[in-house]
Amino acid sequence: MDDPAHAPKRRLPALSVRTRLIAVITIVSAIGMLAVGFVVYLEERGRILQQVDRLLEANLESAGYLVERGDDDTGTWDSTAQALAVVVQRAAPDDNTGTVGVIDGTPALVPGVPLDVDLLAVDGFVPHVVAGTESGDPVIGTFAEEGVTWRYLGAPISVGAEPDDTGLFIIAYDVEAELAEIDSAARVWAIASAVTLVVIAAVAALVTTRLLRPLRQMRETAERVSAQSLSERLPIVGRDDVSELAATMNDMLDRLDEALDSQRRLLSDVGHELKTPITIVSGYLDVVDPDDPRDVRETRDLAVDELARMAQLVQDLASAAALHGPAPVKPVAVDAADLVQQIVRKAHGIEGAAIEAGPIAEVVTALDPGRVTQAVLQLAQNAVTHGGGRMVISSAVAGDALEISVRDFGPGVPPDARAHVFDRFVRGADAEGRSGSGLGLNIVQVIARAHGGGARVEDAPGGGAVFTGWLPLTAARQSVPAGLVVPPRPPLPTADLEAD
Repeated sequence: MDDPAHAPKRRLPALSVRTRLIAVITIVSAIGMLAVGFVVYLEERGRILQQVDRLLEANLESAGYLVERGDDDTGTWDSTAQALAVVVQRAAPDDNTGTVGVIDGTPALVPGVPLDVDLLAVDGFVPHVVAGTESGDPVIGTFAEEGVTWRYLGAPISVGAEPDDTGLFIIAYDVEAELAEIDSAARVWAIASAVTLVVIAAVAALVTTRLLRPLRQMRETAERVSAQSLSERLPIVGRDDVSELAATMNDMLDRLDEALDSQRRLLSDVGHELKTPITIVSGYLDVVDPDDPRDVRETRDLAVDELARMAQLVQDLASAAALHGPAPVKPVAVDAADLVQQIVRKAHGIEGAAIEAGPIAEVVTALDPGRVTQAVLQLAQNAVTHGGGRMVISSAVAGDALEISVRDFGPGVPPDARAHVFDRFVRGADAEGRSGSGLGLNIVQVIARAHGGGARVEDAPGGGAVFTGWLPLTAARQSVPAGLVVPPRPPLPTADLEAD
């Protein structure tokens, strides 16, 4: 029986980026419209309520004016009822309003024309207003009972000397009816907002489809790309961020294609390089006569020699691989003249080397002294192996670059071989007919390029070849500071490292 605690959890279906963008745009637009509509509604509602109060105040002023002015003929009122009747009849009729005159607490006067609101239809309204005006002061208030919401004015009127001879002028607005006038506008706004949201969603769908099409193509291309096929490239349309991303992806695919192609070539070259010594050792072991000590000894020497060559190849491959890491060089401020002089002293330790120091440039620049030493010693070993051993090591400043050169006095490099002399596993035969690992000059070039420079080979005047590695000057030329310390250098090479 399956354990419910370890049962796989059901995952919700993933929403595409396009769907999420459309949803976010539509939701944000809806929230914005709702916020605007709500604010406008509150503003309009407050305006209507304020307008109702202003109209009630205007009716209060009008009633006071009529009472003070008196009858048109005599200028006085015969009774409170007469004055109240004139006030009720002359009250400005308006939509959603009702008026009534109250004498001695009883409704007695109504306008001569029908109004929208019948104030006598609600039994508790008149007593509520009468009770609120017992103090004799006009009152503006709200009655919200018995299913109605009225904003009213209660204005006591008295023109006689008798205290009981009083009347009450009441005018009220139906607040719900007044606010209902904006309900129709709200319905129109709701319909318009819904239509607008549909249009926004449709436009968002069209725009996101167009903008995200390159991303979908990137995904599809990435699914098709494999180690066997890196020829897929993304179409670049437009000049926006997505097109720049597509261009970056294409550049990345170019680098991957180049890296994989280089890896294939490396594996092929390594297989080829290892095949020869393995074949030689295997062939000799197959035919060795175990009863002949001399034959056994010669076969053993040959096997050890071939194994040493394979070990050197593996060591050089490891050195080359380290130069392709994330930080192949670590530049520091270095006195280049002192560094070259130390390299000259180290090169004297190479067996068969006859070193001469040529002109040395006095300059301070930023470089990796260990890697530069490694590269120049590779060139020195190459001069010993293929140039007879005699060499001149020098340096010079050419423009904005520091050039370190090793000149040999050998047969030189044929013109048709110069373009490939720094390639991996390209080499020439040494004086004894043996070959080096074929990686030394390639390592020199990789070190120079890691510094932002390069390597080249030229004919030397009077014979021989000049191998030069140039490094850009990354700091202003200056006199050498006193006490500048050059970091320790790597050990001298102990085996053949390269051939031209």
